[in-house]
Amino acid sequence: MTRGLFISFEGIDGAGKSTHIDRVAQLFRAAGRTVVLTREPGGTPLSEKLRELVLHEPMDPLTEALLMFAARREHLVQVIEPALARGDVVLCDRFTDATFAYQGGGRGFDWQVLSQLEHMVQALPHGHLRQPELTLWFDLDPHIAAQRLASARVPDKFESQPADFFAAVRAGYAKRQSEMPSRFAQIDASQSMDAVGTEVVRVVTAWLQKVSA
Repeated sequence: MTRGLFISFEGIDGAGKSTHIDRVAQLFRAAGRTVVLTREPGGTPLSEKLRELVLHEPMDPLTEALLMFAARREHLVQVIEPALARGDVVLCDRFTDATFAYQGGGRGFDWQVLSQLEHMVQALPHGHLRQPELTLWFDLDPHIAAQRLASARVPDKFESQPADFFAAVRAGYAKRQSEMPSRFAQIDASQSMDAVGTEVVRVVTAWLQKVSA
C-alpha cells in the first residue's frame, strides 16, 4: 500500500499559504492520490468549536495553549492518523509549529511547557512524535502581511494584533525551523502569487522525488 504523507502549511496571517494548499492538492490528485484537506485549530466538529473559542474569546495564555493542544489531539485521533493509516495525503493548514509561533513567540508563553504538551499530545509508539514530514513556511514581513489583511475581512483576535506581535510570531517560526530544519522549506511569500505557486510546486516535487527514492 502507498504510505500516507503529511504536509503542513505555515505562516503569519496574510502570507497567502491557504491559497496554495489547493495547488498542492491538485498535484497529488493528478498523481492518483487521495487527499485530505484540513486545518488547525479545527478539522473535527469538536475542534472547530474550540477554534471559535480560541480565535474570539479572551483567555489566560495557558488556557489558550491547552485548548490548542486539546483541539489538536482530537484532530489527530479522528482525522490525521486514520488518513495516514489509509495511505492518504494529509495537507494541513497549520499544525503545531503555529502554536509555538503564536503562543510561544507572539504571546511569549513558556517554550518548554509547549514542548511538554507537544510530547503528550503527539506521542506515537516507540517514543516518536507525529510531525509533518514536510512543512512549507510562507515567510513574510509583518508589515506587508498587515497591508494584505487590511481589507480582507473582519479580523479575529490574532489578526487584529499589532505588527510587533507578528514580528514575534515570525521569530517563533524561525526558532522552530532552527530546531527541526530537515522538514522545513522556507518560501519567500513576498513574491507574486504565481512566483510563490511555482516555488511551492518545485519544493513539493523535489521532496517527493527524495522520499520516493
